[in-house]
Parts: sequence; C-alpha cells; structure tokens
Amino acid sequence: MADVKTAAAKPSTSHGSAGKPKNSSNFLTNLLVVVSCIVVGYLTWKFVLGNPSNFNDELKEKAKNALGTMYQGGFVVPILIATLLTLLCFIVERALTIVKAKGSMDGAEFVRKVQYHLANKNLEAALAECDKQHGSVGNVMRAGLLKYREMTTNHDLDTDQKVANIQKEIEEATALELPMLEKNLVFLSTIASCATLLGLFGTVMGMIRSFAAMSQAGAPDAGALAAGISEALINTALGISTSFFAIVSYNFFTTLIDGITYGIDESGFTLTQSFTATYK
Repeated sequence: MADVKTAAAKPSTSHGSAGKPKNSSNFLTNLLVVVSCIVVGYLTWKFVLGNPSNFNDELKEKAKNALGTMYQGGFVVPILIATLLTLLCFIVERALTIVKAKGSMDGAEFVRKVQYHLANKNLEAALAECDKQHGSVGNVMRAGLLKYREMTTNHDLDTDQKVANIQKEIEEATALELPMLEKNLVFLSTIASCATLLGLFGTVMGMIRSFAAMSQAGAPDAGALAAGISEALINTALGISTSFFAIVSYNFFTTLIDGITYGIDESGFTLTQSFTATYK
C-alpha cells in the first residue's frame, strides 16, 4: 500500500479545498452508521439475547441456550455486537465501491485495447473503450487521452513538455480516484485492533467477577464463579472472531486496490510511451 499513498499524496493540496464539503458529508454519514450500529447492538443484546425465553429463571442467571449465555457476557457484549455490525456495514460499502472501481473489463485487456487503438492513431476508439470500462482505470485513462489529444495539436511545446503535461493530467486524475478506493479502510484496520482489545477487556471484567466470587467468606459462590468465567470466554470469542473478519476483509480489499493501482500505473505508462513513439 506504500505506492498507493505516495501516488495520492503529491497533488492533494490542489484539490483539498474543493473536497471539504464532501469530506464533511462522509464524516456525518459514517458517524450515523456507527451510532446506528451501537443502538442496534444494544437493542439486540437487551431484547433478543436477553429475551426471558432464553433463561430458566426470572433473574436471567441460568441460561437455557447459547443466546442466553451470550447475554450473560455482560455490558461489553453489546459493544462487541455494535463493532461487528459496523464492520459488516463497511465491508459491504467497500465491496460495492471497489467492484464498481474495477470496471466492466479486466484492466490488462482494457490497456491492450487502448494500446491497439493508439498504435492506429484512433483516439476516438480509445476514448470509447474508456467509456465501456466504467472503472477507475478507465477514468484515469480517459483523462490522459483527452490531454493526449490536446497535445497532438499543440505546436508550441516540444515532445518532452507534452509528455510532462500528459503525466501531470494522469497524476491529477489518479489523485481523485485513489482516495475513493481507500476511503473507510481505516474503519476495518481500527476494528481489527480494537475488537481484540474489547474482548480482552470483557475477559478481564469476567475474571474480576470470578475472583470476587472465590474471595467471599465461606464456600465460594459457584454460580457467580461460573458466570464470571462465562463472561470472560464469551467476550474473548466475540472479540477474536470480529478481529479475524476485519483483518481478512482489510487484506482482501487492499489486494484489490493494489491491482487497480497497478492498472492505473500501466495506463499512464502506456499513454506516455505511445505519445513518445508516435509524435517524436
């Protein structure tokens, strides 16, 4: 991912002010998603897991099934449920965005078709291929091709200056595409770390309850001891499983983004090499 961040960093200042309203909107949307997941997580813990039918007693101390056992995990359980729901929301959002960014055509095949049209000096056909691709590579290629066409009729600049203008246009188009691809990945990476820590926190709280039960005068309360151990194990299981899915999804999406980034780099190289070879 180092290449992705480097490519996006250069022209960021030129588009920063224009992106502020959109970034604010994204922040509010993400905040709404997180708050909604917290509310749903609490309601799930309170009314689904805590349903009286999941227990053998009114005090909800004797679980009848797995749902009742999860409820006994304590107040950390709804937080972990909310974390899992947040993870699922952003996995779906990233999947839809990245699938759209991949476009309707394989990147290597798309670049080969554009190379063929450029070799035949058929810029309109190359632009038509970009319209068919409907992805990030196609968007960057189209921006470069428009500048490419402009440079073919420019007689005031030499070849090196024209190539530099095409490269600059490609870099600016890339700077607009890459942030969209990487957006919200920070949620996946954060959940990958925090879910495990939340699970460990719940584990510590459960063990505190267990040792408190063992320290009571006389015979230890077996029920309180079992409840504390159960709370510890449930929180550990929820935290580790949530972290596992977050790590897998993060690595999966970054791999897809690397593939798209490679296609963007290849498209830029194709345009500059074609222009240099054709319009010396």
